[in-house]
Amino acid sequence: MSFPALVEPADELTIDEVRRYSRHLIIPDVGMTGQKRLKNAKVLVIGAGGLGSPALLYLAAAGVHTLGIAEFDEVDESNLQRQIIHGQSDIGKSKAVSAKESIAETNPYVNVILHEQRLDNDNVMEVFQGYDLIVDGTDNFATRYMVNDAAYFLGIPYVWGSIYRFDGQASVFAPSMSDDAPCYRCLYPEPPPPGMVPSCAEGGVLGVLCASIGSIQVNEAIKLLTGIGEPLIGKLMIYDALEMEYRKLKVRKDPNCALCGEHPTVTGLIDYEAFCGAISDEAADAAAGSTISVTTLEHMLKERSEGTRDFVLIDVREPNEYEINRIPGSVLIPKGDFLNGSALEQLPSDKQIVMHCKSGVRSAETLAIVKGAGYADAVHVGGGVVAWVNQIDPSQPTY
Repeated sequence: MSFPALVEPADELTIDEVRRYSRHLIIPDVGMTGQKRLKNAKVLVIGAGGLGSPALLYLAAAGVHTLGIAEFDEVDESNLQRQIIHGQSDIGKSKAVSAKESIAETNPYVNVILHEQRLDNDNVMEVFQGYDLIVDGTDNFATRYMVNDAAYFLGIPYVWGSIYRFDGQASVFAPSMSDDAPCYRCLYPEPPPPGMVPSCAEGGVLGVLCASIGSIQVNEAIKLLTGIGEPLIGKLMIYDALEMEYRKLKVRKDPNCALCGEHPTVTGLIDYEAFCGAISDEAADAAAGSTISVTTLEHMLKERSEGTRDFVLIDVREPNEYEINRIPGSVLIPKGDFLNGSALEQLPSDKQIVMHCKSGVRSAETLAIVKGAGYADAVHVGGGVVAWVNQIDPSQPTY
């Protein structure tokens, strides 16, 4: 099913623009009119990371005249494996500024608007206002639900993408364009349980997967802006990079959807952090009063080496993470072994259990399991390996 173009054509293209976009202009479906629509378009890209990098570069190259970038983070060396809009000299620089500079090299005719703040309930509606389309490159569930809800309330279509390891997904959510069009909540009514789905920082992502899904997002954006082709409205594209397989599933509007259904219960922005939950209630209860700092752990390790204290330090990350960096004196027992119960057989009954992961989320979840098994004095390390490397041992690599 085709849909009307989101944007009216600009008055004209300059001679330089005709020369630059000539390969678009000779495509009958795009032509002068389609390129003029791109020139008149205003697109907001949320995130200048894995998905935002290819999306921003290709939107700029395509001739989208106004590009907004919502990004508050700085470039880290670990970003460069996939975030191709940044380079070695950009490490430590604002991602938004770095992206703007790369866009200027790609297409000097693009007007870039920076929104260098974390999107939240207080600013998201104001930031979104005035854009024709949103391209969502976020990597956490709380922001995804907020983007979906804010876009729905403002009547702005958006292109969504998601990546993890070798798998990617993409769709278009545009209830404002069709009464039958679903929103993100129709596809995912509830977020997954806290700790169930690892982030890319925990589970990793194949760098080139970002280009595959980011390019699909731009392809959909161009179709929506110019009114050509059949966009992924009511469809979910699933990509398996290992099998080199694309699948397209139909997504129907949910009449019971909390946002766009017949009897909505979400009529305004909500507390998305509470809705998604960074950690489960059980983990939060377990961590309360049982969280130690890396400086405390350093002191405990010194006492253990002197023979005045005894405990076992357990790293609950995955083996490949353990190979990258580790806290000296730790032993590896992955979180999955705690979930299936096999780890409990390996725990000593006469020593205190101290647990850690990369940032403290997974170790809080496993702490709840250990405390439930009777290890009342067990604790976990707040901030995990990240805090250890940053505060205690900066010679180790981060990831």
